[in-house]
Amino acid sequence: MAKIPQSQSDANITALHLESLTIISSVGCGISMFFMAVTLFMHFLLRKAESNQATKILMNMFAALFLLNGSFLSNESVANTGDNAACVFIALLLHYSMLASFTWFFIQALHMYLWLIRQNVSITNYMRKITVLGWVCPAPIVVVIVSVGGYETMILNATSGKITRMCWITNSYIHYIVNIGYYALVFIFTTGIFIMIVTKIIQSRIIKATEDKRKTFRKHLMMVLSLFLLFGLTWSVAFFSYGPMLIPSYYIFTVLNSFQGFFLFLYYYNIHKDIAGNFSDDPESTESIV
Repeated sequence: MAKIPQSQSDANITALHLESLTIISSVGCGISMFFMAVTLFMHFLLRKAESNQATKILMNMFAALFLLNGSFLSNESVANTGDNAACVFIALLLHYSMLASFTWFFIQALHMYLWLIRQNVSITNYMRKITVLGWVCPAPIVVVIVSVGGYETMILNATSGKITRMCWITNSYIHYIVNIGYYALVFIFTTGIFIMIVTKIIQSRIIKATEDKRKTFRKHLMMVLSLFLLFGLTWSVAFFSYGPMLIPSYYIFTVLNSFQGFFLFLYYYNIHKDIAGNFSDDPESTESIV
């Protein structure tokens, strides 16, 4: 998982670290996929008619992350088959789902901004427009890359000589311009919205005065951590994967993002009502943006 935002096919790490990161990634992605599948199943079969726009956006994010985790887990197996066409397809699918996930992080932050900061903003066909943005925007990028042969088998070398294959982008220029550049733009926007909302949380009297300070701090902390996950800010750890921070950042990145789907599942069922209820008298107020 930690190698997704990287471009170096010859980056050497010890076999122990490589094996540990692989296990963490596999377990985390598997757990995340299970809980996201449960959430999507329950939403579409039981709760779809009652869902507001915030929930619909979250479900689209779940779908993108589910696709990302699934394509990642199957990537190495496909790479080991030696089938070039299959490798290109799984690399394309992995890349598309990653960019789609980034886009939904952006949309989540945008929606929070319109809902909590601007308020009373009217946008015609709001859900239709953001759905098209979330799923169509990444498509031209992967089409261009596949047309120039940008997806190939990447070799990951461990210092022990162990080799791991992965279907991904091998051209460092494409990687930095597309992946790092794309996420950097999303990161700048989402970080700005994150700071604005956290400031609003701190300033708002969202906890009754009778509640103790420890409970107040815990609620504030959980809301801030939830926003951190919703906006995909955990992916910014990749910016520190250099020098002495290389291995630690790999582990932090792998744990946070492999289990991101599971953490969002916990948010969906335990925390989202706190954020929704504390900024609006009407929990369905997001429906006012139509």
